[in-house]
Amino acid sequence: VQLQASGGGLVQAGGSLRLSCVARERIFSHYRMGWFRQAPGKEREFVAAITWSLGSTFYGDSVKGRFIISRDIPKMTVFLQMNSLKPEDTAVYYCAADSAYSGSYSRTEEYDYWGQGTLVTVSS
Repeated sequence: VQLQASGGGLVQAGGSLRLSCVARERIFSHYRMGWFRQAPGKEREFVAAITWSLGSTFYGDSVKGRFIISRDIPKMTVFLQMNSLKPEDTAVYYCAADSAYSGSYSRTEEYDYWGQGTLVTVSS
């Protein structure tokens, strides 16, 4: 599955951004879609995940209550609405697809398809 992420940019602290991730091929009902982020010098961090069929959602502790993951099935698109942004949210954000849906939703190793990343910069 080819994934293309977009929507990143520069925003002031407290602001909002919405990221989009479009799949260029069919996403099957058993897939799980996720967003991860990686700040300079840090490991890739789990942000949020959603099951494609039921829309069950999962969030990392650092974004819980501020970010919302959703999907548009006909458009094969996953969104990440980011509210109350903080400077520590600055990172490259990646969308990913897990075609096996068998392990932990927060582990990068579970995802076998990745988008190219979109940069989010939050100024203080």
